Amino acid sequence: MSAFLVAVLFPGLLIYAAVRDAGSMTIPNWVSAAVAVGFLVLGPMLLPPATFGTHVLVGLAALAAAAGMFAMGWVGGGDAKLFAASALWIGAADFPLYIAAVALSGGALALALLGLRQLQPVAGAQAAWAARLLTKQEGIPYGIALAAGGLAVFPVSGVFRAALGG
Repeated sequence: MSAFLVAVLFPGLLIYAAVRDAGSMTIPNWVSAAVAVGFLVLGPMLLPPATFGTHVLVGLAALAAAAGMFAMGWVGGGDAKLFAASALWIGAADFPLYIAAVALSGGALALALLGLRQLQPVAGAQAAWAARLLTKQEGIPYGIALAAGGLAVFPVSGVFRAALGG
């Protein structure tokens, strides 16, 4: 049962966060809370205590870093909370890979949106959420990059491997 929850919970919440961020530029607090609580409930069942502890430390360090980025105005509050909650699942061993995957995804997303925002849209030819997303003054919904990075790294993570018995 825990293998199924691990395989569905984290990826499912990341996908929901990405879709929600793309549509509204917000990630609800309950999503980040569910990601964190999901790990805090399932993690001790899957990981040795020392490894679980390092995952918690990585999550706390990510929260501190993300709070600093939020304070500087570099990321939104929802992005900061999702980053920290995701770091719990990824852990220390795979955190550098997660950062690289998020950075590459974020760069690709930013370039794609900046390019698309240069095009002249046909009036009425797109949904309201897409029109807002393509507005030059809007920010980048970084929850998409966080989800892409998390989904790319999660299958090789220690939590995922432990859930599958490996």
